Amino acid sequence: MKRPAALRTALAALLLTTGWGAAHASGAQAAVAPERVAATPSASAGLLDAMRRDLGLTAAEAEERLRAEKAATAVERPAREAAGSAFAGSWFDPATGRPVVAVTDRDEESEVRALGADTRLVRHSAAALDRAKARIDALGAPSGVAGWHVDPRANSVVVTVVRAERDEPAVRAFVDRARAGGPVTVAETAEAPRTYAAGTVGGDPYYTGNVRCSIGFSVHGGFVTAGHCGRAGAAVRGWDGSAMGTFHGSSFPGDDYAYVGIHSGWWTVPVVLGWGTVPDQLVRGSAEAPVGASICRSGSTTRWHCGRVLAKNETVNYSQGAVHQMTKTSVCAEGGDSGGSFLSGDQAQGVTSGGWGNCSSGGETWFQPVNEILNRYGLRLHTA
Repeated sequence: MKRPAALRTALAALLLTTGWGAAHASGAQAAVAPERVAATPSASAGLLDAMRRDLGLTAAEAEERLRAEKAATAVERPAREAAGSAFAGSWFDPATGRPVVAVTDRDEESEVRALGADTRLVRHSAAALDRAKARIDALGAPSGVAGWHVDPRANSVVVTVVRAERDEPAVRAFVDRARAGGPVTVAETAEAPRTYAAGTVGGDPYYTGNVRCSIGFSVHGGFVTAGHCGRAGAAVRGWDGSAMGTFHGSSFPGDDYAYVGIHSGWWTVPVVLGWGTVPDQLVRGSAEAPVGASICRSGSTTRWHCGRVLAKNETVNYSQGAVHQMTKTSVCAEGGDSGGSFLSGDQAQGVTSGGWGNCSSGGETWFQPVNEILNRYGLRLHTA
């Protein structure tokens, strides 16, 4: 799908990490896209407006929130190192705008506080909670169990069950077995999670077989997306139906990630579509945002929505099988958004996997962390 040089220049900023859905919407949009992308700050007016809409923040509050979250992200690693074996997890507290680090030893609190974090003294270390979760991962989960994750704020493993099935014998038996392996708290959800692939609809980012999904992030040589969107070796078509590339690697269930290598004539840029809701966003890195941080998602069906990071390292129990090491968010999504981009500020976070609910009534969505995908396939994120 080679194009004249002048047209390649106009469209370069539109081969975005959520596909080319906007590239054929109008010629005028394509003509101004490069200048618009180049001028986009990390906290654009559109991004602040989306945070106002989805998080109930004023523009000033959203700007302050982004600054505080960036500072909290920088503190997490040295705080973990300072706490050592007493480290019991960390999160961002939106009420105070500060990072919180849980520790099991009071002697470590002062050193962690010196780094700029608040502390909480708890009973179970992060290592102990991870071991408890690993034991639960080895159990077979019934459909009435939505997933489980380590929650540092609760200092336990949270097992989430579908409300309508909480009293089913299989669900109760699973919870009992989980509790035998360590500290467990039970939570409820309205619906079971599902993946967000969809049947073919014209004018959307990419297709494989009769499935439509969304591009996640550009990497050098292609892009990353969700594994349930296609198997290794499957051909990928672009928004216009022309040959775009091939799945070079794919894993689902167990994981939910994939790498698509693109053909000559297609190219990558470090950009995520804002779909007119916000300016197209530049990607500058992949520093992992803490629990509690604000986060936004771009997808080919519901476009741009924001929310908060609710949990990390959650095992999600889809009907196709369990997927591990997922991040849970309060962002909504719908069919066709699978594989799309999760961002925190200008930092890539992960690719959309699945969830429950929709963008009319609300819901929750999980993503596969992008750094795990990059490490798995030896990829390099395309950054600005």
